[in-house]
Amino acid sequence: MPIVAQSTETIDWVSRFADEVIEESERRAPNKPVVVASGLSPSGPIHLGNLREVMTPHLVADEIRRRGRQVRHLISWDDYDRYRKVPAGIAGVDESWAEHIGKPLTSVPAPEGSPYSNWSEHFKAAMVDSLAEMGVEFDGISQTEQYTSGVYREQILHAMRHRADIDAVLAQYRTKPKAAKKQQKPLDEAELEAAEGSGAAAEDDGSSGSAGYFPYKPYCGGCEKDLTTVTAYDDDTTELSYVCTACGFSETVRLSEFNRGKLVWKVDWPMRWAYEGVIFEPSGVDHSSPGSSFQVGGQIVGIFGGEQPIGPMYAFVGISGMAKMSSSKGGVPTPADALKIMEPQLLRWLYARRRPNQSFKIAFDQEIQRLYDEWDKLGAKVADDSALPGDVAAYTRATGTAAGPLPATARPLPYRTLASVADITAGHRDQALRILSDLDPAHPLASLEEARPRYDKAEAWINTYVPADQRTIVREEPDVDLLKSLDEKAQHSLRLLLDGLDQHWSLDGLTHHVYGVPKVQAGFSADATPKELPPEIKTAQRSFFALLYHLLVGRDTGPRLPTLLLAVGQDRVRRLLGE
Repeated sequence: MPIVAQSTETIDWVSRFADEVIEESERRAPNKPVVVASGLSPSGPIHLGNLREVMTPHLVADEIRRRGRQVRHLISWDDYDRYRKVPAGIAGVDESWAEHIGKPLTSVPAPEGSPYSNWSEHFKAAMVDSLAEMGVEFDGISQTEQYTSGVYREQILHAMRHRADIDAVLAQYRTKPKAAKKQQKPLDEAELEAAEGSGAAAEDDGSSGSAGYFPYKPYCGGCEKDLTTVTAYDDDTTELSYVCTACGFSETVRLSEFNRGKLVWKVDWPMRWAYEGVIFEPSGVDHSSPGSSFQVGGQIVGIFGGEQPIGPMYAFVGISGMAKMSSSKGGVPTPADALKIMEPQLLRWLYARRRPNQSFKIAFDQEIQRLYDEWDKLGAKVADDSALPGDVAAYTRATGTAAGPLPATARPLPYRTLASVADITAGHRDQALRILSDLDPAHPLASLEEARPRYDKAEAWINTYVPADQRTIVREEPDVDLLKSLDEKAQHSLRLLLDGLDQHWSLDGLTHHVYGVPKVQAGFSADATPKELPPEIKTAQRSFFALLYHLLVGRDTGPRLPTLLLAVGQDRVRRLLGE
């Protein structure tokens, strides 16, 4: 079902961009498929910030498909880029790998133990799997294949013939001093890395040397590195001479037959816009500042007979509790990492609900539970038609694509409840099923499969991101000393709780019961609302909860008490509370 019936009904940022893209496509290439594009460099782990490069055009392309139009989403794998540096934190990789710096990514061996043929394929594979899980449809283009098969031969020769024109554009920016940017706060190393992006934005533009300006860089025939300098070129014969500053190798080749090199980045990108007929492509902040790749490309693309794509600058994506991300920093979360602890619908929603120029964070800490609560509340509002149109659009884009809905959990129980159950049961699936079935005795789970994959995601979060000292270990024996020290009021609160366990043994029932005990002790009804109660009732509830946690798990806090009680089971609860 289309999210918007007509293009005039622009209810969210995706619809608005889809309107613009369709209009621009009809102007540039009427009656042809709409082309949107992303570019990814598999130089290391492709992180959640890079995912915005894909999700922005994906969501727009999907909206265009929903309107019944043909669209191609190209993902250009920049696997013919140079290997720039050894990423931190990659298993099996140490500084000895620096010997490969300057080679194409597809000529660098894969990390130790990888089943893939080279460095690029290793990091590309994880992203391809994640995009498939998220329902992202795309056409992948390997730039290694494009360049080494001669696909861009005419474009390369054209660039060399017009090198003076390209040089004149680039020269406008080489001598301009960059304006100092005001910083709200000092950037740490990780944030500087994130601002750097893939590194392509800062690459050599082929600046003029003693032999003149050349927008093409050969990879050396001796050492395979791009540490080469073009020393001569003849437009008529296409003979090109170069020397390698790394190994001293030199040779003369015919560029009309030579396929071991590429255009420099600031020329390569606009060349591809023209070659592919790209209508829409977003760019990160590293490509969007004055004098950077996107702005310069907008002038160079005309040399190739094309036009610059329309598209927004997209903002950073952060991680709760971490600095902004960079693919070259070890331990930076990837889409695959996120999909281990959250369903693809939630991850899609995080990108769909924010405009591209709005930064946001993805939670790997306790905040993920609040995000899931928010997501489930939105789902309930969508179901009862009380959600705002923009929220409905974001939810619909998150839960499926033009091809249909994404696979979903049959019984989407609250994530924080599932996490608590996974924490308490520590991998015992039979016990987990017992507890989850007690959540709603009128509609018990038939099997744990009904709660999957959400249960598995919550369990992975508990096992991976919750520190060991925060895990829940239920007491084996009652805390006799604490029980003996309780005053009459505390003993009475435990008796009230125990007396009502049978009657309230469900998630909703126990929630009502544990909050109700301090109310009843103070002479109020268990059903009394906060507005009907004095402030000291909240204090009494906190004290009561802390007592229960100490008696059950030996700490001041723990999983939500109703879930904890269900997990421990009635018999053990009664024993630990001194009955």
